[in-house]
Amino acid sequence: MATVLFVCLQNAGRSQMSAALFEQAAHGRHHALSAGSIADPAGRVHPEVVAVMREVGIDLSDRRPQQISTKIAETADVVVTMGCGDTCPYIPGKRYIDWDLQDPKGRPIDDVRAIRDEVAQRVAELIDELDQAVGDGRGVPLHGMSIGESAG
Repeated sequence: MATVLFVCLQNAGRSQMSAALFEQAAHGRHHALSAGSIADPAGRVHPEVVAVMREVGIDLSDRRPQQISTKIAETADVVVTMGCGDTCPYIPGKRYIDWDLQDPKGRPIDDVRAIRDEVAQRVAELIDELDQAVGDGRGVPLHGMSIGESAG
């Protein structure tokens, strides 16, 4: 089992979508966390994100942004960053992947659906890779893409 941490700036859009879609698709085989580099724990997930996630049977209305910390990052096997750049903590020995995704905040609902669908595709690819690595007895893949590289 791998733990994947999804990190964006506010933890109110991309990373929340990614973690929820990952949990849904992994069916308990892997675990997801999400956080933001400038998250406001008193905030909420963007309403347009809540709306498009409801369309796929996921309710994010009660989720709250969480601030990234070294402690959270240390629990992850893989860290997927989305636009947080240098504000994301770097933990040596962790695998980092950067997904270049638009911030859904304030975007038209069709654009947010497209972002959700792109996230779902990337999540499926990541889960396939993790399943293969665990099934082959290789454990969690710590090599491959690093900060700055894009999956997909």
